[in-house]
Amino acid sequence: MNTELRTGVFICHCGINIAGVLDVKGLCEYAKALPNVVTAQANLFTCAETGTSEIKKAIKDNNLNRVVVAACTPRTHEPLFRASCQEAGINPFLFEMVNIREHCSWVHRHNKEAAQAKAEDLIRMAVSKAAYLEPIETFRSKVEPITLVIGAGIAGMTSALAIADQGFEVILLEKGKNMGGLLRHLHKIAPANVTASELIDEKIAAIKKNNRIKCFTSAVLEEVTGYVGNFSVKFSCGNNSHTCKVGVIIVATGGVSLRPEGLYNYDGKNVITQSELEIKLKKGDIEAKSIVMIQCAGARIPERNYCSRICCMVAIKNSLYIKDIIKDTNLFVLFRDIQAYGVENEALFLKAREAGVRFIRYSPDTPPVVENGKVKIYYPSMDKEVSLPADLIVLSTPIVAHDDAESISRILKVPINENRFFLEAHAKLSPLDFAFNGIYLCGNAHYPATVREATCQALGAASRACITLSHETIERVGTVASVQEELCSVCFTCVKVCPYKVPHMNERGRAEIEPMQCQGCGICVAECPAEAIEFKYISDKQIMAACEALLAS
Repeated sequence: MNTELRTGVFICHCGINIAGVLDVKGLCEYAKALPNVVTAQANLFTCAETGTSEIKKAIKDNNLNRVVVAACTPRTHEPLFRASCQEAGINPFLFEMVNIREHCSWVHRHNKEAAQAKAEDLIRMAVSKAAYLEPIETFRSKVEPITLVIGAGIAGMTSALAIADQGFEVILLEKGKNMGGLLRHLHKIAPANVTASELIDEKIAAIKKNNRIKCFTSAVLEEVTGYVGNFSVKFSCGNNSHTCKVGVIIVATGGVSLRPEGLYNYDGKNVITQSELEIKLKKGDIEAKSIVMIQCAGARIPERNYCSRICCMVAIKNSLYIKDIIKDTNLFVLFRDIQAYGVENEALFLKAREAGVRFIRYSPDTPPVVENGKVKIYYPSMDKEVSLPADLIVLSTPIVAHDDAESISRILKVPINENRFFLEAHAKLSPLDFAFNGIYLCGNAHYPATVREATCQALGAASRACITLSHETIERVGTVASVQEELCSVCFTCVKVCPYKVPHMNERGRAEIEPMQCQGCGICVAECPAEAIEFKYISDKQIMAACEALLAS
């Protein structure tokens, strides 16, 4: 072990989050006795300005070349502490962080003695691992100041316009013949009661007028290669093939209303969907005197176990509009649960009840039965089955993913969930990002959303994209996999197992990993039979040092 190592340990009280369970002063005394530790300090809030200033001061005063911080989650605070190390003059990757809040004080608050022992173990392991940390350099790549937006519904058009307004070029792909997506089939948009066609026409006109946006309709995405800042895209429009370079990609492919074949005697005439009702409302083609709407038609069932969220508000909105134009219409909404989240939506729900729309809850065990122009349903408050006459039956079906979702996910190398909606990197920390850097997500491609929600997500995705586009070059830290060519046996294992298809064989016939593309998942490192691939910052030596420290009580 290098005798020149000089490690500083900084332990956070985190108010009472840590200090309320752990003896922070005792942990400092314990850390001081560990090999290579020259200073150990306690901070009330290490992430605050005073805490980071103390780290920088201690690095200079004690000539530290390794830093260990024992605090809360690295997910949110590690970048801050790395930056502090860099500002103090040492490589930010000569830093190790220990989570003694989530891993100790929070989960073992009823057993303080065990929590203290575990915190000591974690700090000892981190100090041992830090001895084998090596400086890691960053990589830089040029950024193409162009965005590819896939999908020209309300989300895609909004994000394209927002990015163009920031001065960047946009390539907008729409697989249909016209822009507009689902909004083209809507009549009114609740709760603001905006006419959908007016909103769509306004967006389309703005896009056609904007010379920074190139829109391609009837477009099919065929291939995407490269990495953040430097994607190479191939797509076709009819018989014409196009290739382009873009810096970032936004997925706004939207969704489609489920066609409920085989449900409730659906025939598209007397039994229709809410989408088909919207078309009738646009044409003014409604004469029914008794209408029954059935919620969750094709949703919240084993084959499709999610709630589409927006169906209830669509039914309430359309019920109110029908009551407005045909006041004596008998209108029933048969529901399992009502999703009317938010003050405005709740107000619309109450307004519909006041207008005479009758809401009847049904159980999935006794669903409504449609036959001969009537709907039979068990009415719980009357404890009997009732028969509702219906000139028109409207099924509220869920938004489902497009058929090409799997194809696009493979082309972009981004994940989809079991319902084929695209899956974000983290629901709270990165709700608009994919794990693959430089690709963003918004609208119904992610999950069923209202127009307002899709618009907000589109603006958020545009903002995330512009962060990258605003730089001439992009920097990528070197915490990636690297091949030692002399050990490579050309077995192609890394090529087969990488979910991002990054490893490839170079001109020397050996495996090579492009650092700007590598996502740092480590699968190739674990699978390589020749142990020719190493992962920067998490080497075998570091892991073994931490394990040996754990066993050396």
